[in-house]
Amino acid sequence: MELAVECQKRAEGSKPNALRRSGLIPAVLYGHKGSESISLTVNAKTVESLLKKRAVNNTLIDLSIPDLSWTGKTLLREVQVHPWKGFPYHLSFFAVGSQDSLEVELSLHFVGESVGVKLGGGILDTVLMQLAVKCKPDSIPQAIEVDISNLKVGDALHIHELILPPGVVAVGEPNQVVVSVLGTQAGSEEETEATAV
Repeated sequence: MELAVECQKRAEGSKPNALRRSGLIPAVLYGHKGSESISLTVNAKTVESLLKKRAVNNTLIDLSIPDLSWTGKTLLREVQVHPWKGFPYHLSFFAVGSQDSLEVELSLHFVGESVGVKLGGGILDTVLMQLAVKCKPDSIPQAIEVDISNLKVGDALHIHELILPPGVVAVGEPNQVVVSVLGTQAGSEEETEATAV
Protein backbone atom coordinates (compact mmCIF):
# COMPACT_ATOMS: atom_id res chain seq x y z
CA MET A 1 0.00 0.00 0.00
CA GLU A 2 1.39 3.41 -0.98
CA LEU A 3 0.41 6.68 0.67
CA ALA A 4 0.93 10.30 -0.35
CA VAL A 5 2.08 12.99 2.08
CA GLU A 6 2.79 16.67 1.46
CA CYS A 7 5.43 18.47 3.55
CA GLN A 8 6.80 21.98 3.79
CA LYS A 9 10.42 23.03 4.26
CA ARG A 10 10.96 24.02 7.88
CA ALA A 11 11.85 27.70 8.30
CA GLU A 12 15.34 28.25 9.69
CA GLY A 13 15.36 29.12 13.39
CA SER A 14 11.82 27.76 13.97
CA LYS A 15 11.35 26.16 17.38
CA PRO A 16 9.95 22.58 17.41
CA ASN A 17 7.55 23.22 20.32
CA ALA A 18 6.18 26.36 18.66
CA LEU A 19 5.61 24.36 15.46
CA ARG A 20 3.73 21.66 17.38
CA ARG A 21 1.53 24.28 19.09
CA SER A 22 0.62 25.62 15.64
CA GLY A 23 -0.44 22.14 14.42
CA LEU A 24 2.78 21.14 12.62
CA ILE A 25 5.02 18.15 13.36
CA PRO A 26 8.78 18.51 12.72
CA ALA A 27 10.24 15.94 10.33
CA VAL A 28 13.43 15.23 8.40
CA LEU A 29 14.09 13.64 5.01
CA TYR A 30 17.34 11.70 4.54
CA GLY A 31 18.93 10.34 1.37
CA HIS A 32 17.26 12.51 -1.28
CA LYS A 33 20.70 13.84 -2.33
CA GLY A 34 23.32 11.47 -0.96
CA SER A 35 23.99 12.26 2.69
CA GLU A 36 22.17 15.61 2.63
CA SER A 37 19.05 15.96 4.79
CA ILE A 38 16.12 18.44 4.72
CA SER A 39 14.25 19.70 7.77
CA LEU A 40 10.49 19.63 7.14
CA THR A 41 7.12 20.11 8.79
CA VAL A 42 4.01 17.97 8.30
CA ASN A 43 0.46 18.94 9.24
CA ALA A 44 -0.48 17.18 12.51
CA LYS A 45 -3.78 15.89 11.03
CA THR A 46 -1.86 14.40 8.09
CA VAL A 47 0.50 12.68 10.55
CA GLU A 48 -2.44 11.30 12.54
CA SER A 49 -4.00 9.86 9.38
CA LEU A 50 -0.63 8.51 8.18
CA LEU A 51 0.08 6.68 11.43
CA LYS A 52 -3.29 4.90 11.26
CA LYS A 53 -2.49 3.48 7.81
CA ARG A 54 1.21 2.75 7.84
CA ALA A 55 3.83 0.75 9.65
CA VAL A 56 7.31 2.11 10.30
CA ASN A 57 9.84 0.70 7.85
CA ASN A 58 7.50 -1.17 5.52
CA THR A 59 5.14 1.27 3.80
CA LEU A 60 6.17 3.30 0.74
CA ILE A 61 5.10 6.93 0.96
CA ASP A 62 5.00 9.37 -1.98
CA LEU A 63 6.44 12.44 -0.31
CA SER A 64 6.12 15.84 -1.97
CA ILE A 65 7.74 19.12 -0.92
CA PRO A 66 6.09 21.77 -3.16
CA ASP A 67 8.32 24.69 -2.06
CA LEU A 68 11.41 22.67 -3.14
CA SER A 69 9.75 21.13 -6.22
CA TRP A 70 10.75 17.68 -4.93
CA THR A 71 8.66 14.49 -5.08
CA GLY A 72 9.86 10.99 -4.41
CA LYS A 73 9.26 7.63 -2.81
CA THR A 74 10.23 7.35 0.85
CA LEU A 75 9.99 5.05 3.83
CA LEU A 76 8.93 6.26 7.26
CA ARG A 77 12.04 5.18 9.18
CA GLU A 78 11.25 6.49 12.65
CA VAL A 79 8.40 8.01 14.66
CA GLN A 80 9.37 9.64 17.94
CA VAL A 81 6.47 9.67 20.39
CA HIS A 82 6.11 11.81 23.51
CA PRO A 83 6.94 9.52 26.47
CA TRP A 84 3.78 10.08 28.51
CA LYS A 85 1.39 12.08 26.32
CA GLY A 86 1.66 9.52 23.52
CA PHE A 87 1.49 11.92 20.55
CA PRO A 88 4.08 11.88 17.74
CA TYR A 89 6.56 14.76 17.92
CA HIS A 90 9.09 13.97 15.18
CA LEU A 91 9.17 11.88 11.97
CA SER A 92 12.13 10.65 9.92
CA PHE A 93 11.69 9.79 6.23
CA PHE A 94 14.26 8.06 4.00
CA ALA A 95 14.28 8.56 0.22
CA VAL A 96 14.34 5.21 -1.63
CA GLY A 97 14.12 6.25 -5.29
CA SER A 98 17.77 5.47 -6.01
CA GLN A 99 17.84 2.22 -4.03
CA ASP A 100 17.90 -1.15 -5.82
CA SER A 101 16.92 -2.92 -2.62
CA LEU A 102 15.94 -1.92 0.90
CA GLU A 103 16.12 -3.50 4.30
CA VAL A 104 12.70 -3.37 5.98
CA GLU A 105 11.02 -4.90 9.02
CA LEU A 106 7.90 -6.98 8.32
CA SER A 107 5.36 -8.35 10.77
CA LEU A 108 5.01 -12.12 10.99
CA HIS A 109 1.42 -13.40 10.84
CA PHE A 110 1.07 -16.92 12.22
CA VAL A 111 -1.65 -18.89 10.42
CA GLY A 112 -3.21 -22.27 11.15
CA GLU A 113 -3.36 -24.17 14.42
CA SER A 114 -0.39 -26.25 15.50
CA VAL A 115 -1.14 -29.98 15.85
CA GLY A 116 1.23 -29.98 18.82
CA VAL A 117 -0.94 -27.42 20.59
CA LYS A 118 -4.30 -28.77 19.44
CA LEU A 119 -3.68 -32.49 19.98
CA GLY A 120 -0.48 -32.69 22.02
CA GLY A 121 -1.23 -30.12 24.71
CA GLY A 122 1.87 -28.09 23.80
CA ILE A 123 2.40 -24.36 24.12
CA LEU A 124 3.16 -22.15 21.11
CA ASP A 125 6.30 -20.06 21.76
CA THR A 126 6.60 -17.18 19.27
CA VAL A 127 10.22 -16.02 19.43
CA LEU A 128 10.04 -13.45 16.60
CA MET A 129 7.13 -11.16 15.78
CA GLN A 130 8.99 -9.24 13.06
CA LEU A 131 11.53 -10.20 10.42
CA ALA A 132 14.17 -8.04 8.74
CA VAL A 133 14.22 -8.63 4.97
CA LYS A 134 15.71 -7.13 1.82
CA CYS A 135 13.53 -6.45 -1.22
CA LYS A 136 12.92 -3.92 -3.99
CA PRO A 137 11.26 -0.65 -2.89
CA ASP A 138 8.22 -1.31 -5.10
CA SER A 139 7.61 -4.86 -3.83
CA ILE A 140 7.48 -4.59 -0.05
CA PRO A 141 5.01 -7.18 1.30
CA GLN A 142 2.49 -6.10 3.95
CA ALA A 143 3.53 -9.03 6.16
CA ILE A 144 5.00 -12.56 6.06
CA GLU A 145 2.62 -15.46 6.65
CA VAL A 146 4.00 -18.32 8.72
CA ASP A 147 2.02 -21.59 8.57
CA ILE A 148 2.32 -23.31 11.96
CA SER A 149 -0.28 -26.06 11.40
CA ASN A 150 2.29 -28.89 10.99
CA LEU A 151 4.30 -28.07 14.12
CA LYS A 152 4.29 -30.90 16.68
CA VAL A 153 5.49 -30.74 20.29
CA GLY A 154 9.27 -30.20 20.19
CA ASP A 155 9.23 -28.80 16.62
CA ALA A 156 10.62 -25.38 15.70
CA LEU A 157 10.58 -23.24 12.57
CA HIS A 158 13.77 -21.35 11.70
CA ILE A 159 14.28 -18.27 9.52
CA HIS A 160 15.74 -20.35 6.66
CA GLU A 161 12.58 -22.52 6.62
CA LEU A 162 10.17 -19.61 6.08
CA ILE A 163 8.44 -19.35 2.69
CA LEU A 164 9.07 -15.79 1.54
CA PRO A 165 7.50 -13.99 -1.44
CA PRO A 166 9.58 -13.85 -4.67
CA GLY A 167 12.35 -11.25 -4.49
CA VAL A 168 12.29 -11.10 -0.67
CA VAL A 169 15.39 -12.29 1.21
CA ALA A 170 15.61 -12.69 4.99
CA VAL A 171 18.38 -10.82 6.78
CA GLY A 172 19.95 -12.25 9.90
CA GLU A 173 20.95 -15.61 11.31
CA PRO A 174 19.32 -18.38 9.18
CA ASN A 175 19.16 -20.79 12.17
CA GLN A 176 17.34 -18.29 14.41
CA VAL A 177 14.15 -19.89 15.79
CA VAL A 178 11.00 -18.05 14.72
CA VAL A 179 8.40 -20.17 16.53
CA SER A 180 8.38 -23.48 18.41
CA VAL A 181 5.97 -25.76 20.26
CA LEU A 182 6.98 -26.48 23.83
CA GLY A 183 5.85 -29.53 25.79
CA THR A 184 3.97 -28.65 28.95
CA GLN A 185 5.22 -31.74 30.85
CA ALA A 186 8.90 -30.77 30.44
CA GLY A 187 8.10 -27.27 31.61
CA SER A 188 6.30 -28.47 34.75
CA GLU A 189 9.17 -30.88 35.62
CA GLU A 190 11.66 -27.99 35.35
CA GLU A 191 9.45 -25.85 37.58
CA THR A 192 9.24 -28.69 40.16
CA GLU A 193 13.04 -29.06 40.16
CA ALA A 194 13.49 -25.31 40.49
CA THR A 195 11.19 -25.10 43.50
CA ALA A 196 12.85 -28.16 45.13
CA VAL A 197 16.29 -26.45 45.03
